[in-house]
Formats: sequence, C-alpha cells, structure tokens
Amino acid sequence: MAVVEEYYDVVVVGAGHAGCEAALAAARLGLSTIVFTVSIDSIALMPCNPNVGGSSKGHIVREVDALGGEMGKNIDKTFIQSKMLNESKGPAVHSLRAQADKKMYSQAMRETMEHTENLTIRQAEAADLIVENGRLTGIRTVSGAIYHCKAAVLCTGTYLKARCIYGDVSNPTGPNGLQAANHLTASLIEHGIIVRRFKTGTPARVDGRTIDYSKMAEQFGDKVVVPFSFSTDPASVQKEQVSCWLTYTNEETHKIIRDNIDRSPLFTGVIEGTGPRYCPSIEDKVVKFPDKERHQVFIEPEGLYTTEMYLGGMSSSLPEDVQYAMYRTVPGLENVKIVRNAYAIEYDCIDPHQLKHSLEFKEISGLFSAGQINGSSGYEEAAGQGIIAGMNAALFCLGKEPVILDRSQAYIGVLIDDLVTKETTEPYRMMTSRAEYRLVLRQDNADLRLRAIGHDAGLVSDEDYNKMLAKKESIDREINRLKTTILGGNETVNAFMVKHGSTALNNGTSLSELMKRPELDYEKLAEIDPERPELPADIVEQVCIQIKYEGYITKQEKQIENFKKLENKKLSPNFDYSTIKGLRKEAIQKLNKIKPASIGQAGRISGVSPADIAVLLVALKA
Repeated sequence: MAVVEEYYDVVVVGAGHAGCEAALAAARLGLSTIVFTVSIDSIALMPCNPNVGGSSKGHIVREVDALGGEMGKNIDKTFIQSKMLNESKGPAVHSLRAQADKKMYSQAMRETMEHTENLTIRQAEAADLIVENGRLTGIRTVSGAIYHCKAAVLCTGTYLKARCIYGDVSNPTGPNGLQAANHLTASLIEHGIIVRRFKTGTPARVDGRTIDYSKMAEQFGDKVVVPFSFSTDPASVQKEQVSCWLTYTNEETHKIIRDNIDRSPLFTGVIEGTGPRYCPSIEDKVVKFPDKERHQVFIEPEGLYTTEMYLGGMSSSLPEDVQYAMYRTVPGLENVKIVRNAYAIEYDCIDPHQLKHSLEFKEISGLFSAGQINGSSGYEEAAGQGIIAGMNAALFCLGKEPVILDRSQAYIGVLIDDLVTKETTEPYRMMTSRAEYRLVLRQDNADLRLRAIGHDAGLVSDEDYNKMLAKKESIDREINRLKTTILGGNETVNAFMVKHGSTALNNGTSLSELMKRPELDYEKLAEIDPERPELPADIVEQVCIQIKYEGYITKQEKQIENFKKLENKKLSPNFDYSTIKGLRKEAIQKLNKIKPASIGQAGRISGVSPADIAVLLVALKA
C-alpha cells in the first residue's frame, strides 16, 4: 500500500493558541511549515473563558506582540469589551483584559493563518514521532502518512487522551466535545518522554435570555480603550462595547455543594489528574475556604453572535442536577437555563524539566514543545511559549542560535524558567508575584524591552522596529528636558505650589524633581511648563513612570545586574554532579535531573541550597 510522504521544514502539532503562534512564527521566518489540528474549525478555539489578558496575562500578550506575534493584533480586531485592571495600584501590575467574541477571534486567526506564506493547515491527528539517532526527523499521522521535517513543535493543549467529566458522566473527548488525540501519548512514552496527568475545568454556559440582570452589578469597559498591539492604531479600537455583570454565590449555594460533595468526581477519585491551584472549581473553593460567605460570579458574553453567557468563577464537575440547583440559588440566575454543562477535563502533558529554555527537548534534537502540554494553563501562557518554540524551531532549521528570554527580560522568560526549573506539580498559571523584576517588566514597555529581539530574529518589520526606536528617542528627549529645566522660587511658581498643597521653592529645582512629589504630576506641571511639547499618550506614560519611579527602577536594575552575573556563569549540560565533593545528595539528584544551564538556574531549583551553590562556585573556579 502506498504511503503519503511530504517534506516540510517545521511541523506544528495543534492549532490552539500555542500552535497558532508557533506556526506563524516559523512560516514568517521563511520556513515551509505545516500545522496539524483535529478540526480546522477549532483553530484558536477558546473552549473556556471568553477573554484575553488579565492580571499578568496581559503582560504576556503585550510581549508576544512585541516579539512579532499575533494574539494582540487578533484580540484588537475581535474584542467586545476592554478594561485596564489594577489601575488603583502601581504601573507594575496594570494589566489589560479584553472580552472576545469567541467565533470572531477564531475566524480572524484562521484567516490570518490561511493568508500567511509558507504555511499549510492540515486536519489530521499526529500519532507518532519519527526519531533517528536522537534527532526528530518526522511525524506520522493516524492515517499512516509521513511528514518529514527538520523540526517539530508539540502544541497539543488539553487533547492528549482527554476526557470530559461531570458527575457520573465521562466522555472521551477533548474540550467542547471535540475529538481527543488518543495516539500520540504512546509514542512520547516510547521515546522516553515522561508523561503525567493534569486536569482543568470550565463553568456552564447559559442562555442569556433566562438571566435577570437587574439583580446584578453591571461591569462596563473603559471609556478610552488601550489596544493590546503596539501596531494597532488606538483610534481604531474606540468603539461601542458590551457589558459584563457581577453577582455572588451565597450560603444556600454552598449548602447544595456541600450536601452533594460525595457526588463530585473531584472528591470520589474519578478524576486522577492534578487541577489548577489558582483557578479552582466552585466545589473546591467551598471546601477549602469554608469561612467565605460568598464567591464572585462574573457573567460574560460569549460573543455578539449568540445569547450564550459564561459563568466565570463557577467552574465545576458536579452532576447535571446539582449544577442546575446551585446555579439557580445565585441572584439573577433563579430561572437560568443551561446551554452547555460545566465539566472537568483530564489530559496528558509532559514533565517540562525535560526541556531546555529554548523549549527544545534535551534528549530529542529538533523537537520542541509549547503550551498546556508543558504543564501550564491559560491561552496567554500558551501563546507566549508558542512564539518562542516556533521561532526557535525555525532558527534550529537555519542553524542559528535560539532566542532565550531570561527572568529579567520578560514575563515569558519567568514563565519558561519556572516550568523548566521548578517543581510544577499542577497546571502553572502566571502571576505578577512570580516576576521578581516586575517593576521593570511592565506591560507598557514590552515594545521597548523586546522589539529589538523580535527584529533581530526576523519577526518584527523594519517599520515597527523604527517606530519603537523613534518612541524611545522621544521618551529620552523629554526626560532630559524635564531634568534640565530648572524652575526658581518666584511668585508664580510658589503660588502654583500653594494651590496644589506642595512645599514652596527656595532654590532652583528641576521639573523632574517636582514630578516626583506625590501631589504633583506631568499634567499639573503643564501650568508652569510653557515649553512642554505635545506628545502621544504612550510617550507621556513612559516619561511619567520613568521619572516617578526612577529610584525604584534604578534599584531593580542593580538587582538585575547581580542576577545576570550568576546567569552568565554557564554549566555544562553533560556534567555529572555526583563528582563534586560537598554537594548534598538531594542537590546531586536534582542537578543531575534538571541539568541547569547556569549557576543562576541551579540556585532556583527546589532542593538546591545556598550552601550547594557555594560548593558549585568553588568547583567552577577550580
């Protein structure tokens, strides 16, 4: 029987948020690329929450965009509400979040991919890795077709041997009832890849016509919308937005859950996979936080094309009758009708310790991995890994060095370093608290941090790169003007100070020093700054942040210098740590398992103590 054989530079398995970014990155770098999906209709599918961004996740979307990715551009085209979160706090934790029209989001991404040169989309299920002498040489599909390649990226999401569960019902399907990928896991294990079982879940989708919104608090979008993409014209995203709604569970809801907890597959042992700590099901929250009198429920539209609403905060795997009972205790949902039941989904993923920071497998040359298969959760975390893995698969084919972002460069760097270094025993979710240099890694300056890296790799156009350079020049020029413009303590200036509750001037003081006073800012100082130029909002934002937080930023930059020193002390990937005298047994085991690339990474491994690092440093000198 004849076997179909085709040749590509890069094969991408899966067309979710990781797979889309990986495939686009490889194709845009000029490599012939094919992406496999179990259903072409599931490209960039949003099977759970209908939004992009959020706390820390918004940072990742901005970083993907700065590197030349697509997620930010796509949500700018398809959002139905946009909101900047945490504005009452400092700029380090400001995060953009947008509600998506799910259908439009998927369609727009598919259209982009279908019109990208070098990119082929193929509906087929990958079944086997073809590995020769430790190097990936191809992928075999379920039909037996062989796709020879120089590199491949696994972006299987939650599809590997997936099953969806609620109550006693267990369906062997992927999310939204789509076909599961049941064949690839065996091939991964055959080639020595360690596989484990994780679980995530999603709330019910309900009919918006059966909701009483008068009992809920309306949640509006921002009056002035900030786009996700640095390439998007801000004027193009100022449009009419839809509302979301906020309500709460209550003691009656919690009693129904407690009375039926013995019917939850989470607690009966039916679900074997480990679930996410930071996005738990409602039954998990009720059991773990018995003192909480209520939990938030966000009512979010699935899109403009449908009356379906998403019940954010009420993920569950309880039986269907219990779902109806508990949802109908929530104010506004007393007569609600379910369109799609809530469910938990179990799936296979890998131990990410098997990956390098480039997201290439240590033991299989040319094989990369990105997204939920790596043990992460979330669309944004997947996209961040996807663009790095796709970029590096292409660079691997071209014989070039990989792009590796460290913890001081990007949230994506923190995400990947945590996955490949730390003990990840549950689905990993990005949070601002995980980024120790978050004052420098703000969402507002992602283009200033990463555009050059994307440009050097070939994903950012000259036009976008030059736009960033011009922006940086304008910021520097205005900061310099503010630092060199000195105001004396004359009558006009001091009258201004009194009016704003600020201390009068005795000596000459620069405008930048005045800006650092809590009661003053750039806009207020315009009254006594007649030379101030007209500048775009994004440049004004950078000027204000860099001056207001100058002392803190300088301190963090010094911390980054020390961090870099340890990162630059490289370790051999083939080193046997049992040969070093003075290391504890646990440290030897962990170091030999993870094979850290540097002293800095070694110090972040759980079970490796400062004393062990001191021993390593001595051995390194010797």
